[in-house]
Amino acid sequence: MLQTNTQLPAAEVALKYKELWQVEHAFRDVKTVFETRPVYHKMDETIRGHVFCSFLALVLKKELDKRLSQQNLDLEWEDIKRDLSALREVTLEEGSSRIVIRTVSRGVCSNVCKAVGVALPPAIRTL
Repeated sequence: MLQTNTQLPAAEVALKYKELWQVEHAFRDVKTVFETRPVYHKMDETIRGHVFCSFLALVLKKELDKRLSQQNLDLEWEDIKRDLSALREVTLEEGSSRIVIRTVSRGVCSNVCKAVGVALPPAIRTL
């Protein structure tokens, strides 16, 4: 049950509440991916910043969903996060030589990169 002081129709109130949940869920996911600590707000500026970041997270997730849909891809958010988080690069140095090795793209990673127009770097490259 939802209670509001607006004159919006019940269906629209429910939709707005669902969008709020999506913002909170997306922000929690973003904080997990970036491994940020909890933030405790004491100033108006930090509260506004938190709300902005939450909104930005939702906008980015919705854009990703749109681009995946345009490619006829129906991917689970947990799979996307897991596979993108597993993508790593390591730089090896031997004397004056440096090479970069990228982990294998697994799961949905390649599909996500293709949908957003980002090319994966080569598996091995010299610097």
